[in-house]
Amino acid sequence: MTNLIRQLEKQDPELAADLKREVDALSGRRAFGLNFERHIPETVELAGRPVRRGDKVRFLPRRGEEPSGADRRLWRVSRIRRNAGGKRLADLVPHQDTQASATSRPLDDLVVVAEFRDPVFPGMVSTGKVERGGDKPFHTVINAENFHALQLLLYTHEGKVDAIYIDPPYNSGARDWKYNNDYVDSEDAYRHSKWLAMMERRLRLARRLLNPEGSALIVAIDERELHRLALLLEQVFEDAEIQMVTSVISAKGVVRPGKFSRVEEHLFVATIGGLGATPCMRNMLDLIKGDKGATARLEWLGLRRREPTSVRAARPNQFYPIFVDEETNFIHSIGDPIPDDVDRLSVAAPKGTMAVWPLKPDGTEMLWGLTPEVLRRNWRNGFVRVSKKGTVQYLQTGTIAEIADGTITVTGRSKDGSVRGTKPVDDDTPTPKRVWNVPSHNAETGGTLVLSKLIPGRRFPYPKSLYAVEDALRFFVGSKPDAIVLDFFAGSGTAAHAVMRLNRQDGGRRQSISITNNEVSSVEEAKLRGAGLCPGDADWERLGICEYITKPRLEAAVTGATRKGDAVEGMYGYTDEFPLAEGFGENLEFFAMTYEAPRPVAHNRAFEVVAPLLWIRAGSRGRRIEVECDDYDVADTYGVLFDLDASGGFLSAVRRAQTVRMAFVVTDDDRGFQSVCGELPTRVEAVRLYESYLTNFTINAGRV
Repeated sequence: MTNLIRQLEKQDPELAADLKREVDALSGRRAFGLNFERHIPETVELAGRPVRRGDKVRFLPRRGEEPSGADRRLWRVSRIRRNAGGKRLADLVPHQDTQASATSRPLDDLVVVAEFRDPVFPGMVSTGKVERGGDKPFHTVINAENFHALQLLLYTHEGKVDAIYIDPPYNSGARDWKYNNDYVDSEDAYRHSKWLAMMERRLRLARRLLNPEGSALIVAIDERELHRLALLLEQVFEDAEIQMVTSVISAKGVVRPGKFSRVEEHLFVATIGGLGATPCMRNMLDLIKGDKGATARLEWLGLRRREPTSVRAARPNQFYPIFVDEETNFIHSIGDPIPDDVDRLSVAAPKGTMAVWPLKPDGTEMLWGLTPEVLRRNWRNGFVRVSKKGTVQYLQTGTIAEIADGTITVTGRSKDGSVRGTKPVDDDTPTPKRVWNVPSHNAETGGTLVLSKLIPGRRFPYPKSLYAVEDALRFFVGSKPDAIVLDFFAGSGTAAHAVMRLNRQDGGRRQSISITNNEVSSVEEAKLRGAGLCPGDADWERLGICEYITKPRLEAAVTGATRKGDAVEGMYGYTDEFPLAEGFGENLEFFAMTYEAPRPVAHNRAFEVVAPLLWIRAGSRGRRIEVECDDYDVADTYGVLFDLDASGGFLSAVRRAQTVRMAFVVTDDDRGFQSVCGELPTRVEAVRLYESYLTNFTINAGRV
């Protein structure tokens, strides 16, 4: 085979290279372990991308025609010209089909195709933003094919991601995902190989994004690809600790005639860099086990003392009423002490409240454990509450001190304002269990119902419980208030939503990066094609998952309002209870990924689409440098030097801006770049443009 390939190289070098790649894939198969067709090519159609000379293209199906009946061959554009009538045509040569003849087609009849082994040069265009978080970093949502978006993130976030949570397609055979732009169904003999090839390519990129000093990958899956995924993770994450958790997501189960009712799904957790069962993870056990609130580990004590009122003379200020709202059972106010000669029944309670006194069950008058002044202060701080049984409870002074010094982590507040938190772990605390069975993880109540409030009238199949994702992430980023969390199968945006809830609970500044495409369902696609629409048409794109589900869901989560302007109804539950209409103090921006030609980028003619990448690489915070200028510009966290002759002023501006951490220098002069680097403050990382950009996306082509 090797000799034949060498002979073929003289006649058709490209075909010879393709054959060699296939032979290498076959000869590199494992004798044992997971074997699948890695060499099955994967491509993506770039609807809306302008056709350029040298592009690979495919013929678009005629409007109203099913893609299965269209010509799926690849062609290469050799020339773009105008015919006698002024119409723009592309002259095409076959990409691999040696039997086909050269032809021409109108540009409107073609779609650009990218094979995953080809280098791509991505840009980004903002499609909207929500700003409610002050100087917090932005959460970002990227509308893109996730393989190429992961390559983009290698430029901005290699080795920087603290946790990845993904919920990939389960490969059920129900035409719920695409490979090479075709839906995969149960009749496809290669569907498991396609799924594994798709996952392996993305997981290998994801591995490079994770922080090597301590990070985690969480993958949700069901029984259809469970065992194949386990083997794949062992091969891709060879040095990781891999565990599996079973999570009950529907106690009533999904009825399957002749089969066991499915009530669960599974989470694979791969941790690297020694990240494991940390104290933060063990604290999470209480949140998952009891599902009665995050206060399970806080020791709330009854406020009533054991001494009777006969000792009131020694404690004259500790017999007084606490007024409790009759409807909510929340504390309304705290009264003043009464003298010995005053009948407690003569004290009038404010309207709608009842007076609670320190009484034994038999009616004996006792004392409260704190004076009214101390109790009022503690109540205002969330350290006093009324239990469901009507008992007034408080946190001891030592517990309050541990909250103040951070020994105890406050994870949220209940509706009555009382704190919820977790104590530090001791050696007697059990480690987390591998089976989670808690009501908050129910996919219907925590997923579907929450989503229906945020985007009324819009449906998304099988959304994850918001609280289940939140709990899973808290294990690994609960003690990292500045963590970066990635979800590259973002779907409806649950992971980003969960990160926002974590931030609210502890004042964190975590960032989420969500990647989702804008595909429509197979049923919706048939309807749209029947109406004469194609991908790229406005009426098609507005019904895609990013525009129709992800974007409006996260906008509503942050603003607390639906797209119609109505306040979102309902309450968040469990760890942190508050109205959905309150929203979050977060910043959020949406982007669409573009595909650029390398030459305009290299000649600094595409800065406006590269600009978001520089801002994201510098932390997604503060002002973004949007346009090129003659000399330099310095924003909150980074600066760009466009002209080496202006380096003196640039260096002075960077030194003055203490928050700047990155400097991008546009130059082909290596000595000039090194000279600027030598004068930058040590806190500033220097990056050369556009050499670093072009090199990143050239060398990463096909590296999966």
